[in-house]
Amino acid sequence: MARISVDHLERQKRLHLDPFYGDEASLYAPLVVLFAEQYRAKSISDYGAGKCVLQKKIIELGLSGLKYYPYDPVFPHYGAPKAADLVCCINVLEHIELIHLKLVILDLSKIIKNIGLFTIHTGSPSRRGYDIENSYLIQQPTSWWIPLFCEHFEIIELESTAMGFWALVKGRSLS
Repeated sequence: MARISVDHLERQKRLHLDPFYGDEASLYAPLVVLFAEQYRAKSISDYGAGKCVLQKKIIELGLSGLKYYPYDPVFPHYGAPKAADLVCCINVLEHIELIHLKLVILDLSKIIKNIGLFTIHTGSPSRRGYDIENSYLIQQPTSWWIPLFCEHFEIIELESTAMGFWALVKGRSLS
């Protein structure tokens, strides 16, 4: 089943031509390293990996030896989403078409072996250019997202950020 429409996929391909599009993952890399170490992750699945900025940054921060599995429909050579101890979905879900959001959240629930780190940008787009305003398809407050997550996950930790929030979750079957 599709996770993205043809039109939105083409828009995302154009946005990824911008060298700075998707670089927010680097801001969350210290948190990823912290949770990877705390939960003894041996693998990371980067759902919506873009240009693999997260992988580059966590290696810079000294986290190595982990299996890294990127997934992004813009880069089909990455392959399908893969299960991992730590599943990261960083500033991706707000870019998903609403019609596909529940399927994407279900995807995430199927690949989390231990924990997941989801970050959501709830404010206005921070950059101008290309069609970035139209790439933020879901601009809803934290309270809108939490019930969607709770259908499949237990929330371990939740923190507000200047631009939205992040949630550390585990699958319901791991409770």
